[in-house]
Amino acid sequence: MSSDAERQILVVHLLANDGLCTGCRAWWSRLTPYPCWQVDWATSRQARSMTAALLGGRT
Repeated sequence: MSSDAERQILVVHLLANDGLCTGCRAWWSRLTPYPCWQVDWATSRQARSMTAALLGGRT
């Protein structure tokens, strides 16, 4: 259901012990609160894919 890009984002952008996004810190040296906008995007895409599959391909 979800694309490879979505899975890669969710694997890298994880919650750190300090409440920040590990992917944003590692890739861009940003101290971004988790969930960052990449995680929001990836999870919303997954939800849309699952809903479309449940409804038989309708969006």
